[in-house]
Amino acid sequence: MSMTMRYLGTYTVKPEEATWGGHLPLSELDQIGTITHVPTIYFYKPPPEWLHPADAIFAALRGSLSRALVPFYPLAGKLRWLEGGRLQLDCNATGVHLIEAESGGELDDLGDFSPCPEFEQLVPSVDYTKPIHELPLLLVQVTKFKCGGLTLSISISHAVADGPSALHFMTEWARLARGERLSVEPYYDRKVLWVGEDPSEALPPPPPQLEHSEFDPPPLLIGQTNNLEERKKKTTVAMLKLTKTQVETLKNAANEDRDGQHMRPYTRYETMAAHIWRCACKARKHKPEQPTALAICVDSRRRLQPPPKLGYFGNATLDVIASGTSGELVSSPLGCTSSKIRDAIERVTHDYVRSAIKHIREQPDLTLFQDVHALGSTRGPFYGNPNLGVVSWVTLPIYGLDFGWGREVHMGPGNHDFDGDSLVLPSLEEEGGLVVALCLQIAHMEDFKKFFYEDIVG
Repeated sequence: MSMTMRYLGTYTVKPEEATWGGHLPLSELDQIGTITHVPTIYFYKPPPEWLHPADAIFAALRGSLSRALVPFYPLAGKLRWLEGGRLQLDCNATGVHLIEAESGGELDDLGDFSPCPEFEQLVPSVDYTKPIHELPLLLVQVTKFKCGGLTLSISISHAVADGPSALHFMTEWARLARGERLSVEPYYDRKVLWVGEDPSEALPPPPPQLEHSEFDPPPLLIGQTNNLEERKKKTTVAMLKLTKTQVETLKNAANEDRDGQHMRPYTRYETMAAHIWRCACKARKHKPEQPTALAICVDSRRRLQPPPKLGYFGNATLDVIASGTSGELVSSPLGCTSSKIRDAIERVTHDYVRSAIKHIREQPDLTLFQDVHALGSTRGPFYGNPNLGVVSWVTLPIYGLDFGWGREVHMGPGNHDFDGDSLVLPSLEEEGGLVVALCLQIAHMEDFKKFFYEDIVG
């Protein structure tokens, strides 16, 4: 299936009113991990034409985006590289990009909305050959289909916002588009994460010196001295759906294996991440002694004391690592793998976050901690074979984005084509069901799917 696409225009949208200008310091957690743009796509059935003609929809989005950029003014700025791989955010109101496009296809052509090559045309393209200070931090593309349906794709620089912050912006933008007031003001003071413009600024009493395996290079395949060959291998993406019954079956299997009667039952995420990890080890045909690591993204907002103010806008997530050998993971009960994941998550305490920030702060060069694969670089951590990353969107308010013409019929990530990337999303079709958006090397995907479903009943 191919879609003919016409780009009708790219507009620079600036804040509707004058906003604060200057350098906004980025926290250490903004400076590491993925620093490129992260896309999501919302799909909408045709709105009633007499109420919402396509031109009126685009005009409403453009006007409300301009209003939303007043409270969310950092998104209208630009990043700039500093020495040592550090980034600075210039709040200069230069604006964001809003792209209008038209597809010759119909929404039904996209089937179950699984990521496919056609998604590339629905997502705003970012030209990473340009210097970073020329790239917008936010790009939005509205694509109208022949049937009257439309997609809204939003790409936000991860250096400026993590998942909770990006969804905060999108939710508030939709409220403003519906004519409502802002619900939660964004809060930008990075000092809650012990950072200021002056590097000599006094910190609170130093945190304990803790081990941080998340900053170590991930394991390599046995016999290899680098991951360059694995980075080059072609990948494919699958959206794997699980019913509530299948999720409960997995949870029950994991919790049968718990040690001790008083331990909290394993969560859906702990169970699902364990299942994905084990299936990947089997599909990749690892040797039993193969070391493997799982990267887990943990939101530290509620783990800090005191927690940041509601609406903290930036990155407050930290990747932590669970590790083991493939043989150990696939031969042990599911609960044993779930316990490794829980142990990693529970390491993220107030002191652990402070210790991690101190560790990052002391690095002379942050480029080793930055994932810049979209920039065509081979530096930075690689969580492809033999490793994996499992990000949870289970508790994020990803659904119900209504700009005034109704809720979406589907939302999902844009194409993510990096081996080992996976997302766990709540099902839109069934309360308690889950969807796993997974990218693996083409050679491993069919075996993974087989194990993914067989091992639930096996």
